[in-house]
Amino acid sequence: MTPPIEDRVIIGMIEEVEVGSGGLSERLQARVDTGATKSSVDYQLASRLKLGPVIESKLVKSAHGNKLRPIIEAPIRIRGTVITAKFTLADREHMKYKVLIGQNILKKGFLIDPNR
Repeated sequence: MTPPIEDRVIIGMIEEVEVGSGGLSERLQARVDTGATKSSVDYQLASRLKLGPVIESKLVKSAHGNKLRPIIEAPIRIRGTVITAKFTLADREHMKYKVLIGQNILKKGFLIDPNR
């Protein structure tokens, strides 16, 4: 069930997040992508934070073609809200943002303001 608009957390297109939990977490900038159905995290970041284990794999369509990607569950904090969500693991080393926030997280009570 979708929360009413007044109960949603407003976020921007780039958002500071904290991935992981306890002593193994990292604060970084994440890219919000309304076109991505699943969120994604960089392999190396996931390894460094000991995120996982892999719970399933999924065929993911991207600009680079179709790839079978492992999926993990990990905690993420966005504007004070902590959510455990599924993330595909991807090589995002060459990308500016190591975490991509997709629809699976956005549907959990977030509203996007592109001016933020």
